[in-house]
Amino acid sequence: MNRIFGGALLASAFLLGACTTTAPPTRPSAWTAPEAIVAPSSFSGVHGLAVDRQGRLLAGSVVGNSLWEVDRQTGAARVLIKSVEGQADDIAIGPKGELAWTNYLMGMLRMRESDSAPMRVLAKDLPGLNSLDFDRRNGKLYASQVFLGDALWEIDVAGQKPPRLIKKDMGGFNGFEVGPDGMLYGPLWFKGQVVKIDPANGAMTVIADGFKIPAAANLDGKGNLWVVDTRSGELIRVDLATGRKTVAKQLKPSLDNLAIAPEGTIYVSNMADNSVEAFNPATGDLRLLTGGKLAVPAGLKIDGDDLWVADIFGFRQVDATSGAVRDIFRMQRDPDLDYPSAVGLSPTHFALTSWFTGTVQLVDRKTLKTTGVLHGLKAPVDAIPMPDGSVIYAELATGSVSRASGPKFETKEVIASGLAGPVQMIMGRDGALYVTEAAGKLTRIPLDASAPLRAVAEGLAMPEGVAQTPWGTFIVAESAARRLVEIDIANGTRRTVAENLPIGLEGGPGMPPPYMPTGVAVGKDGTIYMTADRNNALYRIRPQR
Repeated sequence: MNRIFGGALLASAFLLGACTTTAPPTRPSAWTAPEAIVAPSSFSGVHGLAVDRQGRLLAGSVVGNSLWEVDRQTGAARVLIKSVEGQADDIAIGPKGELAWTNYLMGMLRMRESDSAPMRVLAKDLPGLNSLDFDRRNGKLYASQVFLGDALWEIDVAGQKPPRLIKKDMGGFNGFEVGPDGMLYGPLWFKGQVVKIDPANGAMTVIADGFKIPAAANLDGKGNLWVVDTRSGELIRVDLATGRKTVAKQLKPSLDNLAIAPEGTIYVSNMADNSVEAFNPATGDLRLLTGGKLAVPAGLKIDGDDLWVADIFGFRQVDATSGAVRDIFRMQRDPDLDYPSAVGLSPTHFALTSWFTGTVQLVDRKTLKTTGVLHGLKAPVDAIPMPDGSVIYAELATGSVSRASGPKFETKEVIASGLAGPVQMIMGRDGALYVTEAAGKLTRIPLDASAPLRAVAEGLAMPEGVAQTPWGTFIVAESAARRLVEIDIANGTRRTVAENLPIGLEGGPGMPPPYMPTGVAVGKDGTIYMTADRNNALYRIRPQR
């Protein structure tokens, strides 16, 4: 028996399970309206914060490509600058009320003088443009690159001169603020330090160290520098005179940024919970303004009553009955996690795929330990861990599906090529692989090479998530049409399951066309589950018979 054919048999046995006399549910006559079992939330990952001269609390989202306003009393949130120009990793307010923000994924910095003024691009071609702030004495603007670069720049607010390089290779100068003395105060993400930098010459002085991963720092005007540690989840007060650190409040990990209002309230963002919390340093009181249970839910699989969600800033388990959410991994708390957008299952492993980092992470389901990582893939969009220990993965950039096996997954073989934008995959109950293609297809790929691949459905509107029902049809999310459709490949018929859905989040320039995949899963009773990347909810749709 050749290895590929044996792998297909194993996959088929895994999916079919033991023989049983229980008949599968019949095809329903209709479907109920979608109900949210995990409630919607704002942002799609929340990052930079600022309080402007009007007293508004502003919050930025990179994945959500938008800049938001959050009511400081009620927590109600609304989009202030929409996609894609509003993509904001950090936000800064100038001495005249100017608003500037960084388009992290686009490598750009934008500014407008007022709400009614046009937006201007002050800098571009700076990958990973992350934090920024104004010197309120003279209006100078500074910005840093982190993760996709490591540099500090002075940006010409007139947009006439190229950025001036101040310093390189600092160690990730993230979430900084310009002090009243003109010095730049902020954390070094990769060195566990808080420093100040002289923008005139780049001279850097360490103020305090021993942090796990300091993400942002702000001054309170009382001799203190407030720091959020994203790995530990701590809000820390640092005495500028002595460097002494005091943990003021224990929060959840995945903290991203903070802003201090004129009256002293400290606002803190958490990217894994879409949350903004308000901390009163005088009383120690903490108040949740807004938040959610999921951040950016994407790929989805089901096993019994357990829904497994690739959540970009986390990996979550959701109870399919109650909607209760449990963290498996959180960004920064768990260093192996790499912004997962898809999840695959085998009896022993999870496969977490990230097109952003080009990786597939294999995790033991019992120990939750990483057992292997495939690096250097070309925009991988989904992966399935196979019972024989190999991994099948789809790459958007190459239009192919491949299998990796052997020690350290060094053996690679292409199963299918020439695909027009593979997005999500499942193993069908017939032992074949079914793949959605962004160009509008659902394609069947026999793993035993018994037949060529073929499109079993065409003319779909940006198909993403796919799942098979107990009665054999396929449920596909058409993100461009914002609907779920049921496809019977035996006779070619289709019917709409649900429409006008909050799916199909828009990506920015350079982002892959299936930006954040809509996840679809079907339970044993035929109930459909769907992630919604436009409002960060998880929906259930029940069959009617």
